[in-house]
Amino acid sequence: MEKKKGRQVGSDIRDNLVELLYFLGSSYGYDLYKKYLKVFGRVSRRSVYYHLRKGVDLGIFKIERVEDVKGDYSWGAGVRRIVYALGPAATPRASIRVKEKLSV
Repeated sequence: MEKKKGRQVGSDIRDNLVELLYFLGSSYGYDLYKKYLKVFGRVSRRSVYYHLRKGVDLGIFKIERVEDVKGDYSWGAGVRRIVYALGPAATPRASIRVKEKLSV
């Protein structure tokens, strides 16, 4: 039997995002990034957004809604937030450690 070549499909960052969304219900990218730092430690914002998009492609996450938020930002008059929730392919572990860190 020959081994398959290439990268494995799983990702620790994506699995951790599943855990966060399991307890939060739904959230947008930057909020998930801030909570990820609080619970799991170091990660780049770009990596979080990448894994959210990849997770949508794999069915792990789904886009719940897109919000246009008005405000006075340095880059313009508003921002578009994509709110994510768990998709049908998500398999959360329901870690008590994550729940405790989120409630602090």
